[in-house]
Amino acid sequence: MQHRLTPATRMGLSISIATGLYGISFGALSVAAGFSLPQTLALSLLMFTGGSQFAYVAVAAGGGGGFSAFAAASLLGLRNALYAVQLKAWLRLRGRKIPLAAQLTIDESTATSLGQERPDERRRGFWVAGIGVYVLWNLFTLLGALLGDALGDPRRWGLDGAAVLGAWQYQRQRRRLTERDAD
Repeated sequence: MQHRLTPATRMGLSISIATGLYGISFGALSVAAGFSLPQTLALSLLMFTGGSQFAYVAVAAGGGGGFSAFAAASLLGLRNALYAVQLKAWLRLRGRKIPLAAQLTIDESTATSLGQERPDERRRGFWVAGIGVYVLWNLFTLLGALLGDALGDPRRWGLDGAAVLGAWQYQRQRRRLTERDAD
């Protein structure tokens, strides 16, 4: 029996892989900035919003105090709270799913959800992207932190924001072409 991935699943998985790989960069940069392996992993597991994590590490490594690092990270992460308000109604979240959904509400899960037309695909896209990014981001953060010095500058490997955006845009265009050809 052949199983076909839905558009939301394909998009969620591709975004998860592209974004997860970016975690290598965070892990390596965090350790290079003087954060320990447990501190680096805690930032990823608990904060889990890439831009905020990079800001926290950058401010702290640049000599800013803990409050300044926290404030910078919080301001960047504030957008996720705004997404969550809309997504709660959009996805019809209730009960025990709300705290988990709050942790997984990031740019990628929101974009994957909003990119779907059908309500069931919106929910599927949110969960596939959210869980996929969470798992892969944290695994690749661990890898980046462990390899730290051996990798050198993570940008040398193309693990920067442009690479993530490029992978997402590629999938989006590929989906449009596939849908156009099907018509």
